[in-house]
Amino acid sequence: MVDLFIYFSSFLFVLFKKSNCKKINYEYNNCMIYEFNGYKPVIHPSSFVHKEATIIGNVLIGKDVYIGPGASLRGDWGQITIEDGCNVQDNCIIHIFPGKDVVLQENAHIGHGAIIHGANIGKNSMIGMNAVIMDDANVGDECIVGVLCFVKGEMQIPNRKVVVGNPAQIKGDVSDEMLNWKTKGTELYQELPNECKTLMNECQPLSEIEENRKEKQKITFNTWKKTK
Repeated sequence: MVDLFIYFSSFLFVLFKKSNCKKINYEYNNCMIYEFNGYKPVIHPSSFVHKEATIIGNVLIGKDVYIGPGASLRGDWGQITIEDGCNVQDNCIIHIFPGKDVVLQENAHIGHGAIIHGANIGKNSMIGMNAVIMDDANVGDECIVGVLCFVKGEMQIPNRKVVVGNPAQIKGDVSDEMLNWKTKGTELYQELPNECKTLMNECQPLSEIEENRKEKQKITFNTWKKTK
């Protein structure tokens, strides 16, 4: 009887261990992706959309794009195009005024919590965390828009400008050094789609730190201030 109990307990342990972590399904079967008015989203196979992101309707997602958890891309009233190499981070919102389109050009970098509403973002530009870009605004190529910045509707921002404040003001030019820093940061996000598919698994949390826990992740990228 004792042997049977031990065997059954061992079986349950192995079963739990196997179910403790499981590979995430990248066929988007369990993702929040919806057809709207006959339009189905198009997502390139090299890209990654977190299953807690929401993609609705006329949304076109190019190669090597990362869409983070909590992001909402609503292509219900117009087309949203996310070109190759872009990233749309956690809790971002991209939506359009009826009849308008939104384009994020190649390598655009949209920081956590930012809102893009009916605006267009140029190549290799960065939108800071919690910034808001309003209808018919155009952010030029290789621009950097600061954290919490509010870009009013129809504002036209030329290429390679630094933009900050509420309301937004152009404060200067993006230097070669600054642009190089931004580009390297975006390259990290371009590696994330493949990393998420190969390294990220659903799991149950541990109740304590295991003895053989891996060492702390190495710093591979510095904040702008630490580069000075």
